[in-house]
Amino acid sequence: MIPRQLPARRTLLEITELFSRHRLKKEYVAGRTRAAVAMILRELPGDLEILFIERASDERDPWSGHLAFPGGKVEPGELARQAAERETQEEIGLWLGTERYLGRMSDIVGANLPVRVSCFAYGVVTDTVQPTVSPEVRDVFWVRLSDLLDPERHQMASVGFSGTSLQVPAIIMPQSDKPVLWGITYRLVMQFLDIIRVRV
Repeated sequence: MIPRQLPARRTLLEITELFSRHRLKKEYVAGRTRAAVAMILRELPGDLEILFIERASDERDPWSGHLAFPGGKVEPGELARQAAERETQEEIGLWLGTERYLGRMSDIVGANLPVRVSCFAYGVVTDTVQPTVSPEVRDVFWVRLSDLLDPERHQMASVGFSGTSLQVPAIIMPQSDKPVLWGITYRLVMQFLDIIRVRV
């Protein structure tokens, strides 16, 4: 279900407050690989933007060519948030340790692969963020929150995954050359929209 339309804007301060009220649910499922990602936001006049990556094509990567947030596997002895920050620096050259931490979302358990993903949200200053592309990443781009909230962009889509075709809920990106947003990253975006929705 798509949350109601937001008011004129949500500030990073408001989002931090809304995250503080979020009831965190951690999914503890045996046999799942731990992974962590970073949702990165920046403020615009009257809107927000969220950063996405388009993964590079790699036959060893089940998410090859898909849209995602920067992140990866949690290494032994590493906290999930540390992994999200380390992987973000490795993949797009952005160190989040000095950026504004907004909060954590509830973990997502993969429907198609045995993985459990933790997502941490950060706010960045527009004129100081210059992401770069690593070999693991084809592209880095921003999407306005108002576009992600557009009901016409929420559709069922056919996607390819591990040699099979799936019909999945998805968001059509405003950039015409990008694949649809689906899977774990779609579920994280929908959770974020639910966290910051207008409640009456």
